[in-house]
Amino acid sequence: MPKVRLDHAFCLTAQCKPGKKKTDYYDTAITGFVLEVRSSGGRSYYLRYQDAHGGQKQHRIAAYGDVTFDKARKEAQRLRSEVVLGGNPAGKKAERKAIPTYAELAQKHLDYAKTYQRSYDTTEMYVRRHILPKWGKKHLSDITQPDVASWLADKAGEALRPATVEKIRVIFNRSFELALRWNIPGVVRNPVTAIPRKPINNARDRFLNAAEAKRLLAAAQASRNTQLAPIIAMLLYTGARVSELLQAEWKHVDLAKQQWLIPTSKTGKPRRVPLSKSALAILNAVPRFTNCPYVLPNPETLKPFVTIKHAWQTARDEAKLPGLRIHDLRHSAASFMINAGIDLFAVGRVLGHADHKSTLRYSHVANDTLLAAVEAGARKMQGPPQL
Repeated sequence: MPKVRLDHAFCLTAQCKPGKKKTDYYDTAITGFVLEVRSSGGRSYYLRYQDAHGGQKQHRIAAYGDVTFDKARKEAQRLRSEVVLGGNPAGKKAERKAIPTYAELAQKHLDYAKTYQRSYDTTEMYVRRHILPKWGKKHLSDITQPDVASWLADKAGEALRPATVEKIRVIFNRSFELALRWNIPGVVRNPVTAIPRKPINNARDRFLNAAEAKRLLAAAQASRNTQLAPIIAMLLYTGARVSELLQAEWKHVDLAKQQWLIPTSKTGKPRRVPLSKSALAILNAVPRFTNCPYVLPNPETLKPFVTIKHAWQTARDEAKLPGLRIHDLRHSAASFMINAGIDLFAVGRVLGHADHKSTLRYSHVANDTLLAAVEAGARKMQGPPQL
């Protein structure tokens, strides 16, 4: 362990001692500053020191030739000062090396999402298609809020729907929420959470009137899909989501109590849907298949329909209702209830809304009902009051 006064001239000519793989030359001026000279001819600058627990540590400063001697010496002095003040340069370097890339975090996120998300395939698609191409190779500590804000703005300019951009933002934000919860190195704050976003209004006010509903049911009756008519009727009578109805099982239907239990809904909580006499008539009329638990299965597979898109579009077009979505039947069910005088709270309970704000979108329908009520009252009067 030779000790010398390291300087530019010495480092330029220093040799590895014969028969050794390497020789370490310790500086006499800066404690722990070392020039390592290898038998291969390579040489590097290091700082060696004891950490707070008395363990021997070393921090590589640079390869000889990559920096000047003066810069290596200044860095050694800075690192030595850090050690004296209780720092651990080698530990900090190890922490930086332990910081994963976003691709590694994304895999952990997806593995976790797979355990509970019903929409896992959608989440995986958004991560793979939109997030990984930009951030996959980036270390988590290098992902900053300004960069994320700029990226989301670029996404909004790619002709993507606002709801799509918002979905991307939500998934990316969720990754960092999980990283903070799991104490993943390199994440001290969420770079997504404070980015302002424009409010999105995806609500479509499309409600069937009674005549349109009759036309649609008549067209469904003529469909080659014999289950389409009862499916549409049940959606109109219950306000259920189409996925909930297609997965419905007889064990969850209580005809005597006029209730249908939906064990897993969009909100994640089970709910009970009351069944009207019209809904009961449909359920009593549909065929039941041996060893098939489903209420409205595909008659060929005895499994839930994967999609009824083609049959739906054919019936919709036949009923002259262009642009009508099957989800609009849920809105129509709500409007029929409200126009019958049912209050918004009760309608929200039937539809299974977790947030009353979701039901408030139908408030204008309720206002129409109230307006009709005052108009009816006015007509009963003999004439306007004399003022």
